[in-house]
Amino acid sequence: MSIIKIKDKTFKTSLPEADIKKRIKEVAARINQDMEGKTPVFLSVLNGAFMFTADLLKEITIPCEVSFVKLASYEGVLSTGKVREVIGLNVDIQDRSVIIVEDIVDTGRTMRRMVETLQLHHPKEVHIATLFVKPDKIEEPMDIKYSCFEIPNEFIVGYGLDYDQLGRNLREIYTLVDEG
Repeated sequence: MSIIKIKDKTFKTSLPEADIKKRIKEVAARINQDMEGKTPVFLSVLNGAFMFTADLLKEITIPCEVSFVKLASYEGVLSTGKVREVIGLNVDIQDRSVIIVEDIVDTGRTMRRMVETLQLHHPKEVHIATLFVKPDKIEEPMDIKYSCFEIPNEFIVGYGLDYDQLGRNLREIYTLVDEG
């Protein structure tokens, strides 16, 4: 286990890169099977999901499209509770299968807002693929069809997830160490 420091916080390794990639392959296999005969649109939520999206799509064998949207709801280690759409949808999703690719679902507010926004464009179906879900923190009930990991309500960084915009480039997942 390694310990890293980002700004004023200390983090310890909690999930190695090999475990992440193995689980992503398993989820991609399910998506390939479920979406066979369709050409889904993968909507990657920036910034956090960029690594997950890249590795997930390397394992997708069916025809598909990829687009990016940016929603923001975090400041530091806390969710602000307010979701702001920064970069919008730029692909026609009417009557299409859509898979939102997200880094982490904790309260569910961001995903609820995203799904509501997408429904205005009349997709055939909308599914969520997330690297992480915090089931104990979910406030908005939703169907998360593709989840790689369920994790406790702890702050994590790495593999696309950040602390004050730092740490996204780390290959592994690190958990905040309680320094109290």
